[in-house]
Amino acid sequence: MKIAVVGTGYVGLVTGTCFSEMGVHVTCVDVDQNKIDALNQGIIPIYEPGLETLVHKNVKSGRLHFTNSLENVLNEVDIVFSAVGTPPDEDGSADLKYVLEVARTIGRNLKKYIVVVTKSTVPVGTAQKVKAVIQEELQRRGVDIEFDVASNPEFLKEGNAVKDFMSPDRVVVGVESERARKLMARLYKPFMIMSDRLIFTDIPSAEMIKYAANSMLATRISFMNDIANLCELVGADVNMVRKGIGSDTRIGKKFLYAGCGYGGSCFPKDVKALIKTAADLGYPMRVLQAVEEVNNDQKVVLYRKIVNYYGSEEALKGKTVGMWGLAFKPETDDMRESTALVMIDKLLAAGCQIRVYDPVAMEECKRRIGDAVTYCRDMYDAVLDADALLLLTEWKEFRLPGWGVIRKAMKQPLVIDGRNIFDTEELDENGFEYHCIGK
Repeated sequence: MKIAVVGTGYVGLVTGTCFSEMGVHVTCVDVDQNKIDALNQGIIPIYEPGLETLVHKNVKSGRLHFTNSLENVLNEVDIVFSAVGTPPDEDGSADLKYVLEVARTIGRNLKKYIVVVTKSTVPVGTAQKVKAVIQEELQRRGVDIEFDVASNPEFLKEGNAVKDFMSPDRVVVGVESERARKLMARLYKPFMIMSDRLIFTDIPSAEMIKYAANSMLATRISFMNDIANLCELVGADVNMVRKGIGSDTRIGKKFLYAGCGYGGSCFPKDVKALIKTAADLGYPMRVLQAVEEVNNDQKVVLYRKIVNYYGSEEALKGKTVGMWGLAFKPETDDMRESTALVMIDKLLAAGCQIRVYDPVAMEECKRRIGDAVTYCRDMYDAVLDADALLLLTEWKEFRLPGWGVIRKAMKQPLVIDGRNIFDTEELDENGFEYHCIGK
């Protein structure tokens, strides 16, 4: 089977590479010639564990190709996946211009039956817009060519995307015809050898499933952050609360960790888009509005803690703050909507000097904010002469630091833990004042 994947960003590159690993002949398409040239030279534009090895392997095998021309491969493939970006507009809605441009290109060049699959996270109703654009272009050409549209939302966790794709807990496909269903079932058959986790639905339901899933996970995070803030006021320990409620099988243990807010490319964007979709239909998503409000507030909770410690915002002027972690989560260099960016803005505005370290996101940070902060060679360099240490991303290498060395390097022994990964007793023994979330 031959397929094309349009868009070589996070979703597109993982999708194309993993399909090629299963024996599918894949052409990844992107209008960015520089990105295509880099990929053809073996340069991977994103950090994702295991991805680079698979790209090199499947390029060498001849199953994975990169080009900037969908037109040249369109009529050689059975399926086209659209995995282009859907950035949020100012009103929170998903911008579909790239998705619809792919549809136009298909309509202008299609000569045989294919299935056009939306892989990007898009609002309910997008597949019908894609179908209408393709049909419009075919009519303009005066041709009648059969095609199908489908929705196949991705459920990839950054930092674990390759494993998620190769061993999915479910694959959701929305289709309108039996012909499309059979073709998609054939494509995904190699992933279902051990267990059939392929779920076929109507297209609107498939589009809604993605938004509903991410919104539910975001809701759990904001709920626990709200509970954590209340725990601090009443003298409870949110970690004990988490264990207690997580033991209830109706609730479960996942996504109950309090912290300094969620970020990334999915949760913030998808929550906003679902709120906007509902608002356009005259229905207020009151729970999700609260989820977003809590998360926005949680991203400044560490700033409030450092202000409270020093007494005022004015007292922060001239202070040096060490920051561990820039990416929105471990095992990625993605800083979209990261708490680190919010904290950097607040601390710089207060007149602080900031020393940062992240295992993989330093270049991405420099691309975003330049030399506004000092980039350090390691976690210990980041705390040199610091008046406070802030932990924002729970990378594994941060979990068991040498506190004795850090105590000697810092000017003031203040540690503010935004992910609750450190041991209170150990920090007390080493002479630190320790603050975390929900205790």
